[in-house]
Amino acid sequence: MTVRIRFFARFRELLGTDIVVDAQKNKGLSDLVKDVAGKNKEGYDAIFDEKGIFREYVILMQNGKRVETSDAPAIRVADGDEIAVFPPVAGG
Repeated sequence: MTVRIRFFARFRELLGTDIVVDAQKNKGLSDLVKDVAGKNKEGYDAIFDEKGIFREYVILMQNGKRVETSDAPAIRVADGDEIAVFPPVAGG
């Protein structure tokens, strides 16, 4: 099954954007982001802490709906999902 992951702002600079991956059935949202982010240590460290937990400022969305990072390990991705990963958002 294919899942699209989009990183934004600083995360995009480190990891790229619009990444399409073949995910295993029943793959957790957290694990999927870890797999992709793990290809760049600086990118991984920007998103996850030393215990592999999302940093508190990371914003996740699945198919346009906000997902709490604490719920991400239990959420399963499905074929065609679009996952968005944002750093903190500031406006001006």
